[in-house]
Amino acid sequence: MDNRLRKLEEEQKKLMEEIDRNNKIISGKSDPKKEKNILMQFFIGLLLLGAGLFWIFQTVRVSTNWGYFYPSIGSFHIPNGTVIIPLLIGIVMLFLMEKKIFGWIVTALGAVIILMTVILSVRFYFTSTSLFNYVLMFGFTAVGAAMVLRALFKK
Repeated sequence: MDNRLRKLEEEQKKLMEEIDRNNKIISGKSDPKKEKNILMQFFIGLLLLGAGLFWIFQTVRVSTNWGYFYPSIGSFHIPNGTVIIPLLIGIVMLFLMEKKIFGWIVTALGAVIILMTVILSVRFYFTSTSLFNYVLMFGFTAVGAAMVLRALFKK
């Protein structure tokens, strides 16, 4: 009876060790060196991503063609002064009308139209540079983003 009990205990220990090994393989928590490696990959990826984005932002020039509402209908453009008219009408409505909700709606629409005009008039241009620089810029950004995402979402 004592022999059977020892055999059962040994079998149970072997099974538990095998289960632990399988869990480590499935969960990926095998050793602390890999945990440090993942953290180092995250920071290197963050550095590459930041360098690539900085380089891209340095080669993009921003200009504006303020004066016209960008989406035109045919050849008709809306000049600067006319985009302020809904805002002015809304402000006048706030002072003249008893129910101010319509005045607030027209004022808000006027402010949105002005904001849309400013945003839609902005243009981005890449400065001329070599193909090698473009490949490095976007390569740094892509590799850095991939390393960060892999470190964050690795099971």
